[in-house]
Amino acid sequence: MSRVTAASRFGRVAVVYGGESVEREISLQSGHAVITAMRELDIDVSALEGIPALVKALAARKIDRIFNILHGGDGENGVVQGLAVAYDVPITGASVLGCALSMDKLRCKAVWQATDLPVASHRVVTADLSDADLLHDPGLPMVVKPVHEGSSVGVHIVKTEASLAQALSAAREFDSDIMAEVFVPGAEYTAAMVAGEILPLIRVETPHSFYDYSAKYQSDSTCYHCPCGLDAARERALQSVSSRAFAAVGIAGWGRLDFILDAQGEPVLLEINTAPGMTAHSLVPMAAAARGWDFKRLVWEILSTTVADAGRVDG
Repeated sequence: MSRVTAASRFGRVAVVYGGESVEREISLQSGHAVITAMRELDIDVSALEGIPALVKALAARKIDRIFNILHGGDGENGVVQGLAVAYDVPITGASVLGCALSMDKLRCKAVWQATDLPVASHRVVTADLSDADLLHDPGLPMVVKPVHEGSSVGVHIVKTEASLAQALSAAREFDSDIMAEVFVPGAEYTAAMVAGEILPLIRVETPHSFYDYSAKYQSDSTCYHCPCGLDAARERALQSVSSRAFAAVGIAGWGRLDFILDAQGEPVLLEINTAPGMTAHSLVPMAAAARGWDFKRLVWEILSTTVADAGRVDG
């Protein structure tokens, strides 16, 4: 259990949520859940909707630490983390660098490749790149996605030449930077990390073509398998790969890594979320439950990562 045993140790905690990204509605749900849990834990918590409210509270020196649950946008790209550093206030989640790298899928993949971690073959969609170029490399089927979005926003699987232009146009509605990568069929998994520990893996099964925004947050047909169905040795090996993936981009505190096991059973890393969902459909709370933690315990453990000498012990 956490070495933090008294709620008073956390001081005045601000939960920042909502924001202006396309993931705003999910962030509101996550924020409400976290705030409710903190109140039940007798933590001195204030609810701050959006970055302007956080800036005012920081300037007034009204908070001692931040629980960031802004999904996407400035909540995960290093902006909020930079504010916390500027005011010398501890914040949950990754560092400025870790967040910036994780939000930029291209640079995150480049770091993973440089450290011999497995990613799908991909390329940047530049203005001078023709559809014919993409049909040759990466070829069909391919995945078209915005570089700087999360929760599968703007992501499309392109299976036919006729659907390529529409997928590119849809992705550009969310980001000027677009990438295309080889589509890797296989089972989808997620690895949650809290305080350096990789929690039990979850296998995600959905009737959708992939684990898209609707499957993540709206569908009741998505199935989550935890235990994930792998033997213990294989799961430990994949947890080790996940740990390396987090460390490579400087992720500490907490986060979630998504990956696929290809036809040979080998992992292909997809992306890291540095402020994962904390809703009824969210994966980190599911993994925590398999670890033996209820939602309140999970919130406590995440918040404890902001206390310098509060490293966890087994329990």
